[in-house]
Amino acid sequence: MTFRGSLCQLAAAAALAVSAAFPASGESLADTMVAAYRHSALIEQNRAVLRAADEDVASAVAQLRPVVQWALNHSAQRNEGRTTTRSTSLTLGAEMTLYDWGRSQLAIDSAKEQVLATRQALVGVEQDILLSATIAYFDIWRATEQVALQTNSVEVLTRERQAAQDRFEVGEITVTDVALADASLAATQAALAAAQGDLEIAREGYLAATGRRPGSVAEPPTLPKLPASVDAARAISQKTHPLILQAQRQAAAAELGVASAAAERRPSLSANAGLGVTRSPDAIGRYDNRLGASVGLELNQTLYSGGRLPAAHRKAMALRDQARASLLNAARQVSQQVGESWANIDVARAQIRAIDKQISAAQQAYDGVREEALLGARTTLDVLDAEQSLLEARADRLSAQANLQLAHYQLLAAMGLLTVERLNLGIPTYDPSQYYNAVRNAPNRSTQGESLDRVLRALGKDN
Repeated sequence: MTFRGSLCQLAAAAALAVSAAFPASGESLADTMVAAYRHSALIEQNRAVLRAADEDVASAVAQLRPVVQWALNHSAQRNEGRTTTRSTSLTLGAEMTLYDWGRSQLAIDSAKEQVLATRQALVGVEQDILLSATIAYFDIWRATEQVALQTNSVEVLTRERQAAQDRFEVGEITVTDVALADASLAATQAALAAAQGDLEIAREGYLAATGRRPGSVAEPPTLPKLPASVDAARAISQKTHPLILQAQRQAAAAELGVASAAAERRPSLSANAGLGVTRSPDAIGRYDNRLGASVGLELNQTLYSGGRLPAAHRKAMALRDQARASLLNAARQVSQQVGESWANIDVARAQIRAIDKQISAAQQAYDGVREEALLGARTTLDVLDAEQSLLEARADRLSAQANLQLAHYQLLAAMGLLTVERLNLGIPTYDPSQYYNAVRNAPNRSTQGESLDRVLRALGKDN
């Protein structure tokens, strides 16, 4: 199977898992992700950062265009014993770089690479937001289930305590057994209070992630499909993770930076033109207007800069080496994240299998101890210990189940697949090319400028 085909199947499986139907009474994982995506101020912040990077391309393009300026000057001069002489001039000038041996084009290419890098950074932020929403969702689900489990335990122990009291009143057990039942009930009530507190904390986390409080959450969706092996997952991550793609673009921009720094030593050819009018007095004090015009070519090159240009070149090479090392480091980090997530999935699965056996055995032991206690072969403490073992096993299974679910989505994030588009959440997404296409040619007031106005209005921004 090709990489692209495998990737498409995994993305489709993940989308199916997240977008599966849920009861209308609770917030689904897909609902949580959508709310977080729409609520996040961090995404809005990084979209603005991307638009600023888009404008860098426009600025670089503008360097190849003429610059037209006007200037108005008025001066007064008075010499001793003479009248004041005044002069007024108005000039209109234009200057344009004709050829700079590739410096401007290198700047444009570098700015474009930075735009592409910033787009990948935005994808990385999107993944972080969706993963945070996933964590908030499973925190709510786990805390809710723990509250239900502890509530049930309180009810069971309340009945156990009443049964102990009844048996004490008929002389079957001592007051010590009743005290043990009281202590166990109080401990479980304390655990219930702690679970309710954890639920409130989880709700605050959900509110921060999505901008709204959950009433209840639906059951987790089916688990996303995994690649065939951890090596296959790593191969996908190296081609799709935004951190790696961003580092690749930054490395390319750094290479262009080296070429740009070297090009600063080359000549530059520019043209200039000017038109002006000057009003000043003649020899007998009459004012007249004199028109003037000029046009010229200028070829210049820096021969000596005091070491500034060589230093800039060396700095660019150091930044290039930094970008290359960052790319290597990003690849290693992503590979580590994939391996850790894969290991967490294996651990959670093994834990669930073992805990299922533990629960089965603990349930059987609890039932047996209760029956034996009724026959006088077991003490109240034995019954309470068996019930506590069963409760702890069930609580451990809830944690392992939540960890298994979360590890799957952490793996999707590590592979670069935890995005709104790949999960098929069914909501409009931000199109970074729309703003870029409107500004890349540095429009002022033109057809492109009108297009930019429409984009800005759609974003809710002022031009």
